[in-house]
Parts: sequence; structure tokens; C-alpha cells
Amino acid sequence: MTEERTTPLRERMIEDMHIRGIGEKARQSHIRAIKDFASYLGRPPDTATPEELRSYQLHMTNAGVSPSTFYVRIVALRFF
Repeated sequence: MTEERTTPLRERMIEDMHIRGIGEKARQSHIRAIKDFASYLGRPPDTATPEELRSYQLHMTNAGVSPSTFYVRIVALRFF
């Protein structure tokens, strides 16, 4: 079993969500959404440009992501 490394950026996001009273399931969903975006981007998500965020939205639409999943990911990116 591999242990996932927690970056300072991820730790900050977790702390911010805790401060705002976001529940555990929502926190996990937000973290997963940011990881998906980082995977798409191929680098840390805090380096993304507005055009790359738009490109990711188009990618999700073309991939057939459900509207609810799309919304959850956008909310996570806005929080981030």
C-alpha cells in the first residue's frame, strides 16, 4: 500500500475547508476534483491559467461528465 504525500498546498486547502465547516464527504470530493484537474493539467493546479481552466471545462463536457460532477468540480476549483 502506498501512502499519498500531502503537499503544503493540499494541507492548506484541507485546513481552509475545515475552517469553513465543509463536511468530510465534501472535502474528499473537492480534493478528488483538484487531483483530477492536476492530472489533466500535468502539473500543480495552482499554476493553471484562466484559459487552461476553460479548456478543462470543455474537456469535461466533451468527455460526457454528468452535470452534477461538472458542477462539483467547478465548485472545488473555485474554492481552491
